Amino acid sequence: PASCTSHYCVSRTCSILRSRTPRVQRFAMLTRIAKSVSKKSSKGGEEARASAGGAPAAITVDDDSAAAAAALPADDAASAAIALASSFNKLQRASVRPEEEKLYAKSSTEPVKRGDNLCAASPPKTPRPAVQTVAVAPYQAMPVQGPVAAAAAAPSLAGANFAKPGLEVLGHGADCATNTVKSREAAINAILEAYTEKLVKRTEHHLGYPYNLDFDYGALEKLVKFSINNLGDPFIESNYGVHSREFEVGVLNWFAKLWEIDEEEYWGYITTCGTEGNLHGILVGRENHPDGILYASSETHYSVFKAGRMYRMDTVKVPTLETGEINYEELRANLERNRARPAIINVNIGTTVKGAVDDLDRVLTILQETGYTEDRFFIHCDGALFGMMMPFLKDAPMVTFKKPIGSVSVSGHKFVGAPVPCGVVITRFKYVMALSTDVEYLNSRDATIMGSRNGHAPIYLWYQLTRKGYDGMKADVERCMRNAHTLREMLTKAGIKASLNELSNTVVFERPAEETFVRKWQLACEGSIAHVVVMPNVTIDKLEAFVGDYVQSRARVWTAAALKVSADARTDEKASGGGSSAEVGGSAPAAAPAANGHANGHV
Repeated sequence: PASCTSHYCVSRTCSILRSRTPRVQRFAMLTRIAKSVSKKSSKGGEEARASAGGAPAAITVDDDSAAAAAALPADDAASAAIALASSFNKLQRASVRPEEEKLYAKSSTEPVKRGDNLCAASPPKTPRPAVQTVAVAPYQAMPVQGPVAAAAAAPSLAGANFAKPGLEVLGHGADCATNTVKSREAAINAILEAYTEKLVKRTEHHLGYPYNLDFDYGALEKLVKFSINNLGDPFIESNYGVHSREFEVGVLNWFAKLWEIDEEEYWGYITTCGTEGNLHGILVGRENHPDGILYASSETHYSVFKAGRMYRMDTVKVPTLETGEINYEELRANLERNRARPAIINVNIGTTVKGAVDDLDRVLTILQETGYTEDRFFIHCDGALFGMMMPFLKDAPMVTFKKPIGSVSVSGHKFVGAPVPCGVVITRFKYVMALSTDVEYLNSRDATIMGSRNGHAPIYLWYQLTRKGYDGMKADVERCMRNAHTLREMLTKAGIKASLNELSNTVVFERPAEETFVRKWQLACEGSIAHVVVMPNVTIDKLEAFVGDYVQSRARVWTAAALKVSADARTDEKASGGGSSAEVGGSAPAAAPAANGHANGHV
């Protein structure tokens, strides 16, 4: 409007016109500027509407049908593909509790959409007050006990349990056994065949780590010959045309529905793994609260403490309850002690070892009771495994953006299953603006941890989620939970102490004494405990084989211990002269205790 001489309006308009966002999106943003200015001047607003010819028609996508793609412009292939990738059946959450719906129906958090404030500046950084923080020792892992893979044993590592040397690249030249193309191809094929056989055997005995190995992506083999790279912002197409952004946005929209956030109010991307999701979530929290303190339970995944070290954040490692949940009273005490500084809290949706779920509602209540308003805290939910499962469990607490959380991350290769590590992170669009910058070289925007991003991973996730659908995922979750309870009962009946948290598919039990047994079944161990994560590929037959093998392993250990006692006794008997004096000429003198704890003389 002619009445508007605002520098902000002019600069925003120029920025939008220079941006690389899709034309329709730019036009919509310009229209919003005109509407916002028209509120200040009714005359100017009327002129703006008359000159603009009305607002552009909204393009909607029907979630229940992929046919909506046909309604889009014929030349807008990307939008049509996004619509197709978003055409999942409408989600109906199983974990909906009426009291939560009522409690968080009205949030004081103002939503920010991707189309708004694209050029907004980062929030000003406030000076850090002089507040005493809690000193926390860095995360310390147990000493490594596994074999070391090396081509040759270094002198300083002499005597170590070395694995087979690394597989060398086949040589070339007249003096090499593979000096011809034919011989080299034959050698390569032989190596790959042997490696495939090894993978098949190792897959049969895989129980300790949360990976779903029940998948078949044979239909996607034709895509392996393409270098698919989703570099930059998934919502802004760069100049590199060999990408899978349409699939990525479709998967992100599916998760946005799962976690109940409007498609225009979230931002996210497909990560390389759950660790990257945690690194991004904590980074978003730190950038929005530069003076914030990171709080996480002592049983939190190591990547969260890695983020604290990488970002030079003051970190508080909160003790846990016996179940593995965060100790809520300890969290309260720490929050009260550092009330002058914002809180960045990692909430575990399933801990690494025990599968414990932190009570998100209780954490929010503690924040409220200790005086933290929603603008003074940021919650990242680490749902690497169980974040995909909880929405499908009846009466489970809700992980939803209807609550004042900042971000959620999951691993894609865990419960969904994929041939490459991958994950998903979702945050609110208003938060990601604090770390988003334009990169001319990419002709896109940088708000991710990685630059180049695997473009095959979104296709794997889209393919699996589309094939299974909501009902298929729900059936997988229910089967895993049933089998987890079955395993705990089997172990208990076999005399093996075992436990299982209520909202978990991770069965915890006594650590096996035989290291060969641990390695055979690829168990994850920590201290005196080990666990099995019951995934969709874990059948009852496999659990039967595992428990039977474990019972035999314990029998071998106990038998070996008993035989060692008898062997030590024989040795002591020989050392004492065989005890013949007791049989010839009366009683034998009292025998002194041996150094190994067994008595000399007769047994």
